[in-house]
Amino acid sequence: MNISGQAALVTGAGSGLGEATARELARLGAKVAVLDVNLANAMRVAADINAAGQGSAVAVQCDITSTDSLLTALAQATAAHGPARILMNIAGIGTAKRVVGKDGNAAPLEDFARVINVNLVGSYNASRLFAAECAKLPPLEDGERGVMMFTASVAAFDGQVGQQAYSASKGGLVGMTLPMARDLAQHGIRVCTVAPGLFATPLMKQLPEAVQASLAASIPFPSRLGKPEEFAQLACHIVTNAHLNGEVIRLDGALRMAPR
Repeated sequence: MNISGQAALVTGAGSGLGEATARELARLGAKVAVLDVNLANAMRVAADINAAGQGSAVAVQCDITSTDSLLTALAQATAAHGPARILMNIAGIGTAKRVVGKDGNAAPLEDFARVINVNLVGSYNASRLFAAECAKLPPLEDGERGVMMFTASVAAFDGQVGQQAYSASKGGLVGMTLPMARDLAQHGIRVCTVAPGLFATPLMKQLPEAVQASLAASIPFPSRLGKPEEFAQLACHIVTNAHLNGEVIRLDGALRMAPR
């Protein structure tokens, strides 16, 4: 699919990997809906995109765990840019808790459920609503109607101590990729997932520089943190490469996470 002129939805686009992806889509000529639970962040990104004069953007507040919020957000995005053919599922949260804490107590079930609800259920929620609308659109070349991407993590495969909830949520996205692609093939909608490793996101930059350097050194090559722009480039390549479907792609510099 040619990105130029297409309407795109990017969840979690107010910062980090989502922000970089929204900017790259706009640079390639897309009309981007910057979806984020933090409206101030979404407005900042959209304003920057519009000021740059490449593509266009609209900021939309959106909580992917709420169907009502998603429906409102999709209606606002459609009103601004027309129906979307591209969905980038990038919104997510992280946590780390041992099953049995230092106090001897079991980890709170609510913490586990929250991560699953945002990362896995929320991504599915956005995808099912997007797919239902996208399936109604006229087909493009090769019968294609749309493309969606999930954002997993290397933690889906190499989860570390304390990452039970995060790894389970990202592993769920990995497991959902192929059946989702098979399900939506009849509608001409492709589905892929990117599993990033250690990236220089705002969350990562909050860590002490010594910790960041140690994490970067654990990556075989290149021995540095990934750049959000590199994630965005792969996300956009998935859109433009029509034969990529049902695939999970690790983007990690050959990193394999140690137990802790």
